[in-house]
Amino acid sequence: MAPPTPISIPAFAETQLQLLLHEHEAEVASSSLASTAASVSPSTRRTLQATGYALTGLVLSQCRTGLGGRVVGEFTPDPAIASTGSKSQGGGDSRASDGQPRLGSHGMRVGDVVRVNDVSAGSAKKAGKDKDKGKDGKEGAKGGPEGVVTRVSDKAIWIAFGQRGGGGRSKEDDEAIEELWGKKLWAIKLANDVTYRRMRQTMEKISKMTEGDHSHFMRVAFGHTTPLQPDYEGTGDVQFIDPTLNDSQKDAIRFALAAKDIALIHGPPGTGKTHTLIELIMQMIQRKKRVLVCGPSNISVDNIVERLAPNKVPVVRIGHPARLLPSVMEHSLEVLTQTSDAASIVKDVRREMDEKQASIRKTRTGRERRAIYDDLKLLRKEFRERESKCVDNLVRESSVVLATLHGAGGHQLKNQKFDVVIIDEASQALEAQCWISLLSAEKVVLAGDHLQLPPTVKSANLKTRDKNGRDTEKDENDTAKEEILKGVSLERTLFDRLLALHGPGIKRMLTTQYRMHEKIMRFPSDELYESKLIAADSVKDRLLADLPYEVEGTDDTQEPLVFWDTQGGDFPEKTEDDDIGKKEALLRESKSNEMEALVVARHVENLIAAGVRPESIAVITPYNGQLALLSQMLREKYPGLELGSVDGFQGREKEAVVVSLVRSNAEHEVGFLGEKRRLNVAMTRPRRHLCICGDSETISRGSEFLQHWMGYLEENADLRYPDAGDLL
Repeated sequence: MAPPTPISIPAFAETQLQLLLHEHEAEVASSSLASTAASVSPSTRRTLQATGYALTGLVLSQCRTGLGGRVVGEFTPDPAIASTGSKSQGGGDSRASDGQPRLGSHGMRVGDVVRVNDVSAGSAKKAGKDKDKGKDGKEGAKGGPEGVVTRVSDKAIWIAFGQRGGGGRSKEDDEAIEELWGKKLWAIKLANDVTYRRMRQTMEKISKMTEGDHSHFMRVAFGHTTPLQPDYEGTGDVQFIDPTLNDSQKDAIRFALAAKDIALIHGPPGTGKTHTLIELIMQMIQRKKRVLVCGPSNISVDNIVERLAPNKVPVVRIGHPARLLPSVMEHSLEVLTQTSDAASIVKDVRREMDEKQASIRKTRTGRERRAIYDDLKLLRKEFRERESKCVDNLVRESSVVLATLHGAGGHQLKNQKFDVVIIDEASQALEAQCWISLLSAEKVVLAGDHLQLPPTVKSANLKTRDKNGRDTEKDENDTAKEEILKGVSLERTLFDRLLALHGPGIKRMLTTQYRMHEKIMRFPSDELYESKLIAADSVKDRLLADLPYEVEGTDDTQEPLVFWDTQGGDFPEKTEDDDIGKKEALLRESKSNEMEALVVARHVENLIAAGVRPESIAVITPYNGQLALLSQMLREKYPGLELGSVDGFQGREKEAVVVSLVRSNAEHEVGFLGEKRRLNVAMTRPRRHLCICGDSETISRGSEFLQHWMGYLEENADLRYPDAGDLL
């Protein structure tokens, strides 16, 4: 292979800075509804929840002191709404098996920045407060306090307040949280500027580095040198700890151990990528290596913590774990700062803070209350100082530290050195996000699948540089720079770029998949994975009829692959633009297809009638307009059924998945269905049953990939043609 073309490191960082600025502006603009309105109509709140931006029908049930001395509020479904069984607040109406109200389907995830609003804000009584000036002098905060989601269950959501800016909390924050008691509340997702700020700081740091500051790995990553040859002799004979590993997993582990600077582990859907990483981490610990493990989301990191925990390895999880399972929690800083030997220095202050917090609601006068707020402020400062010393000791003593990519830029890891940095789900992370953890890395292992969706990017890529005032007088240097940086975009991940730069020699692929029936797997394997995927014996023939609970053997439950072909023009798509008001802008220009939604609903009903549990089924679609329509049809009837977007379902799996493709038009336009990575995600989520609903006439004209897919379905799926008359 020819030597790679080197990329100017400062120019790369400057280009990334511009792209990140555009992306941040686009993200803030997309949450303008959140920024400008504390008071929106119930229908808009429902729309926001259906599209993953809000959670409605909440009350504050309790508060406690969390990491950093911050107040963590627990929000549960409003029992008044739950008891009526009404959907009026968008979903806190169904009950769990123990009779407790549970939250409706929503898109809130751990790590999301949210604002908690009073449903009645904006009324005459509140109008004056809403117009107050904010801290930055601009027109008011328009709504309640802002925080970060730290935990989500089916019955509650936990939010830590005062974290958005990464600093402490203020007296005003305390009062804002205090005002939430007894109110009907809803939470809305906001743009997360903490991640943006850390990415920007990292790129600024890289842009200012001299050549002497560049690490060996950095020079490899930008093509200034080639990767060193793997040292298999130095690794020795690898004694695997996990006896269940397959040959491709063992090969990937040997390669990653032997690599001197970079190793990519390519894990197609269901191939046990995380399973492989656990063994790799254990092997590195045996070799006395100190490891930093990162991922783009809390879920990706907690998944690894959970699987490492039974191995009795000294690990520390920086940040807030997504699940409070004992096996995970005992390794989180939140618990370690309460249970470790060093924890006693913070316990007494935490107890005093909790007592003060509880006493606020018993006070009778504003003066007493303000005195408590002042005491709390001092206690928090003392708490943070003590906790910081405790945290520093805990991190230093740990063999494995785990954090989200942006969490790796926190103060807890300043001046910490690691022998290896492992990034899981690297294909779903922005490159700038990865560099937060890589600035001083010597050896890096990236794991992911670059043939699934890259990170979501809302802004258009930087096409020209004249807007920045840099191209008004081009010189040869500028032109050369542009030539090199032409391929740089936010959607192009570090995994992708390294693979293109150094070729497949730095990559090992996992080839046995443990998720899908062979007939579901075959098309993505042939089209995207060089026909290398093999279905494990345990999964290759399994059907819905074989589930470990009673399911009737029907045409649906005994078929792994069903295609409802809606060709013929009776199932036309519709653009939502005409019907949707300004406040429902999130659905504007989205597509829906009511007749196709009826086909989906009928198929779901047939599966459930045969005995398949709603919890075993997911309905996914690429379009928010269709998702809102399907939610109206199915959510109330089957609360356990999962409804979501294709993009949001990446990394997930279900026994049965029904996909609504939506597009059906005389022009044969397919829009972003033309993105094969999106369809790869859609078709690789199910274990036993995949049902596709779509118009083969429209879809097959979209691209060569789509034409091949429609051909495969016509040849290999149970092909069905719905009758529009039967559905109405």
